Amino acid sequence: MRIDDEAEVRAADEAMQPDRFPFALYLDELPAWAEYLARLDALSRGAVDGWVRQDLLLGEVDGIIVGRVSLRYGLDEFLAHEGGHIGYCVLPSHRRRGYASEMLRQSIGLMRAEGVARILVTCDDDNIASAGVIERGGGVFESTVEGRGGVTKRRYWIG
Repeated sequence: MRIDDEAEVRAADEAMQPDRFPFALYLDELPAWAEYLARLDALSRGAVDGWVRQDLLLGEVDGIIVGRVSLRYGLDEFLAHEGGHIGYCVLPSHRRRGYASEMLRQSIGLMRAEGVARILVTCDDDNIASAGVIERGGGVFESTVEGRGGVTKRRYWIG
């Protein structure tokens, strides 16, 4: 993310509120944009104690934000249980155009380039569209688990 992405990222975060799915991870903790970007940079360098190294990347088409991916290069207890290595979302106005599949495909390549051979990807059990994206992306269903707030999660491995 760049300094000039603020308005579009905030609008994307707002657009995801009805789904109760955070677009701009950690933005509520650091509402000042410069501080937020500094946190993302520190996370990308693995310089935040107690957090795995991670990147938050925007999915753009023709300069317009259509979604985002979160790449976690390691797994802590939460991520190993329900969060996974890759998290993604597509903004409601851009769904059903193949963007999630493409973002997942590119994310798998980035994870492999970082040496992550076996990749955990999860989705809500009732999110049939996301389950399909993960399965088409090579995900092999392992199990369901109870996640935070009692939400059942589907766990897939891409190896």
